[in-house]
Amino acid sequence: MTVTKMSWRPTYRSSKFRNVYGKASNREHCFDGIPITKNVHDNHFCAVNSKFLAVVTESAGGGSFIVIPVSQSGRLDSHYPKVCGHQGNVLDIKWNPFFENIIASCSEDTSVRVWEIPDGGLRRNMTEAVLELYGHSRRVGLIEWHPTSSGILFSAGYDYKILIWNLEIGEPVKMIDCHSDVILSMSFNTDGSLLATSCKDKKLRVIEPRSGRVLQASCKNHRVNRVVFLGNMKRLLTTGVSRWNTRQIALWDQEDLSMPIVEEDIDGLSGLLFPFYDADTHMLYLAGKGDGNIRYFEITTEKPYIQYLMEFRSPAPQKGLGVMPKHGLDVAACEVYRFYKLVTLKGLIEPISMIVPRRSDTYQEDIYPMTAGTEPALSASEWLSGIDRDPVLMSLKDGYHRPNQLVFKAPVKEKKTVVVNGIDLLENVPPRTENELLRMFFRQQDELRRLKEELTTKDVRIRQLELELNNLKNVSPNNV
Repeated sequence: MTVTKMSWRPTYRSSKFRNVYGKASNREHCFDGIPITKNVHDNHFCAVNSKFLAVVTESAGGGSFIVIPVSQSGRLDSHYPKVCGHQGNVLDIKWNPFFENIIASCSEDTSVRVWEIPDGGLRRNMTEAVLELYGHSRRVGLIEWHPTSSGILFSAGYDYKILIWNLEIGEPVKMIDCHSDVILSMSFNTDGSLLATSCKDKKLRVIEPRSGRVLQASCKNHRVNRVVFLGNMKRLLTTGVSRWNTRQIALWDQEDLSMPIVEEDIDGLSGLLFPFYDADTHMLYLAGKGDGNIRYFEITTEKPYIQYLMEFRSPAPQKGLGVMPKHGLDVAACEVYRFYKLVTLKGLIEPISMIVPRRSDTYQEDIYPMTAGTEPALSASEWLSGIDRDPVLMSLKDGYHRPNQLVFKAPVKEKKTVVVNGIDLLENVPPRTENELLRMFFRQQDELRRLKEELTTKDVRIRQLELELNNLKNVSPNNV
């Protein structure tokens, strides 16, 4: 199969998105004074939904992130409360697509945690998670929520394993163990029946997540860093590095990963390219880590497949980008995508809106098709039993006002051994560094002190009850 080389020469095409432009928010609509993490892990460190903005922060000892209501822009108080239950650096955070107050985080402390943020945000530091999930033997670098099921969470660790958590019972139910190195990214197709992964072993894989079976795997000729499913087009897009060390994108058929359909060198810069795909508009956005620009393209099913549209330019380099879900966009302004850009040097988070220029003030139905909403298509147990369903769609015509009546219920867990695929995943992972050992030691000392105090209190109470019993025995014969 021959690989098609894309041409950057602009060809005229009638496209409603060819004039899309990026608009950075005014300073008063930015979030300022945020101690953004200096961690060099290649993640976004930012997650957004229509209620909250969450950002991983720099912290001494343990890991933390802050959660700010999206309407509360401006300068942040230096004592603003944080979510700070992890014992190691937080490496990834993701909002649940169906419960807007539920956020998952993963960390170097080998745990995945699920938190419930109160409406209006935090008033004090939060240390108690709704769920603490232990199963990985090394740090956990990635988490992804299933796109259509309400209680399924995927986590990828530096133990080269992907665990599938059923949050209805709070335990791992499947383990995908087909990678020979660190997993760099995960992406689902529209109904969540397929999982694509990129890995440090340079292979791109398409996996059936429930069985863990690898359906397709690419050869090692293409150094793939990030992968994203292109909606229902049965195509994948990857960003990576060519053999000449230039940044490169490639388009793949999900049923044949032997060779890419199209590949194109982007530039000679070294920063990682993050791909973002909007299935509603078929637009692809490419943002380089450490760059200030965001390039955008239109994806088509016919040649040239990837059509370059425009580039948003900015002098401030981005560490990561959060993306607002569709129902949080300003449809009156014809906004089709919104990034939240992390500018570490300024401690700033800058919203960037991608806008389709239109003169009419009426609702633009052609750029806002029915889109995936906030209602799950199936439960965790239904998905695990083998059922696949497309997302429940919603219209953006009347804005987004319908509140979600779903309530997240965390299971009450008993401590027990976790066995997945016949392998015992210990809940209490042994400490690997001196700091972890010291933290564990002090926690155990506190626990011992608490237990001793409890024993003393109970001893005193037992003596009191014995005295009362003796008094009753002495009094009763006289009464007779």
